[in-house]
Amino acid sequence: MTPINTCIQGDCRDVMRGLIADGVRVQCIVTSPPYWGLRDYGVDGQLGLEPTLPEFVAHMVEVFDLCRQLLADDGTLWMNMGDSYAGSRGAAWGPSPASIEARGMTASRRRDDTPISRSDVRVEGLKPKDLVGQPWRLAFALQDAGWWLRQDVIWHKPNPMPESVRDRCTKAHEYLFLLTRSEKYFYDFGAMQEPVTGNAHARGTGVNPKAAPSGWDTGPGGHRALAGRYPGTGVGFGRGFDKVAKPRAKQNESFAAAVTDQVETRNRRSVWTIPTQSYEGAHFATFPESLVEPCVLAGSRPGDIVFDPFMGSGTVAAVAQRLGRRWLGAELNPDYLPLQAARTRQGGLTLETAA
Repeated sequence: MTPINTCIQGDCRDVMRGLIADGVRVQCIVTSPPYWGLRDYGVDGQLGLEPTLPEFVAHMVEVFDLCRQLLADDGTLWMNMGDSYAGSRGAAWGPSPASIEARGMTASRRRDDTPISRSDVRVEGLKPKDLVGQPWRLAFALQDAGWWLRQDVIWHKPNPMPESVRDRCTKAHEYLFLLTRSEKYFYDFGAMQEPVTGNAHARGTGVNPKAAPSGWDTGPGGHRALAGRYPGTGVGFGRGFDKVAKPRAKQNESFAAAVTDQVETRNRRSVWTIPTQSYEGAHFATFPESLVEPCVLAGSRPGDIVFDPFMGSGTVAAVAQRLGRRWLGAELNPDYLPLQAARTRQGGLTLETAA
């Protein structure tokens, strides 16, 4: 029997191969893989310490190929990744300690905060201080490997930690990519609605005010019969311009009456302003639950399985469980499993049939 609502300790590639062999399918994958050249987690076999960026990308493509095999035909994958800079020798030069801290740790809770040695790390073609572009390099590699790259979402952090740089802006965003197995997939549009700002209306009150210029008389004997030009467009109307479309109201009275109510929601935009979230556990790369929640809601139904191949402290598991989803995870570092158990406070169950 395959365990459910539990994290399996081990290399995520081995874990996924086992799940695939057992016939398990998951509906949604939400994850934040290790960033290249950023941190040594002190575990043999960890990803992210490859000597070159192409090797790191190749390993990630292998990981996500297994994710694609594990994913349901109409499933979605949401991948969060931040960027880094090339150092003085063209080496990977990750986010500053302050920006890492902004992802969810405080200085007093740092445990793996010693920067890795990058003397043997090289990025072909990068100059000192170049932006590495690892999120997009990986996204394009996954696209080339057969994934549909459906969206790039900007995670805007309104509370970024200051940086000491004086020749560029302070980094205040990361990327969240939506990838799918095919062009058609499950996506809960209703779950991705957000409150509108201001006093937005569906089409204005009454006749759409955008359908004609301000003050335009659309009644009998009004401006439609006059010759001239539609101000600001150069489009002619009236006598001598019969072949040119005339400005006109787009709705009839019944439609106008139906759209007088204010709109309360709109389709979620591709920039998500979400503050970083502190976490008391001994894991410093925690992404906020508010970043995971819309991914789980849009990409799965209640009872579906949500998977994270890099479970870490268990943020995805905690969110999935709170939203009525089942979950699975993989984690190489055994020290993080107690953190996950504390966050979910739930023992492993058994998956009776593959989802």
